[in-house]
Amino acid sequence: MKATLGTDTTLAAGATEGHTPKSLARHLPTAGRLLMGLIFFVFGLNGLLNFLPPPSTPVPEGAVAFGGALMKTGYMFQLVKGTEVLVGALLLANRFVPLALALIAPVVVNIFAFHIFLAPDGTGFSIVILALEIYLAWSYRNAYRSMLVSRATPGSK
Repeated sequence: MKATLGTDTTLAAGATEGHTPKSLARHLPTAGRLLMGLIFFVFGLNGLLNFLPPPSTPVPEGAVAFGGALMKTGYMFQLVKGTEVLVGALLLANRFVPLALALIAPVVVNIFAFHIFLAPDGTGFSIVILALEIYLAWSYRNAYRSMLVSRATPGSK
């Protein structure tokens, strides 16, 4: 059912003049950005402050060794968790989103690999994080065009 205005301007049923119905899909990048921001902000803070309870199931030996190695460096675990908090805050605040996505990409790949090889119980969650990263990077793809040229010159766009 369509309503006609004047000569050849039509509105979908239920639409009012000056307002056309919009697709829900336009909100998906915002929802993905907020979800990813919340995940990294909360879990990054938890890595630094330990406010969430530890898992009730035993952690696989390889995962414990990997975490221990990161802690023994004296800086790497804190650097990763600090990066997660920063990226989470940037995504939640909608500031420097393409930069935040580029900064967190190696962490996302490592989270995925960690769960595939060392702690398979969390593979589903790591796939969600990887999918969010890929979707958001695709959504902001225009921001990366200048980074992906084969021969860049200093000072050029």
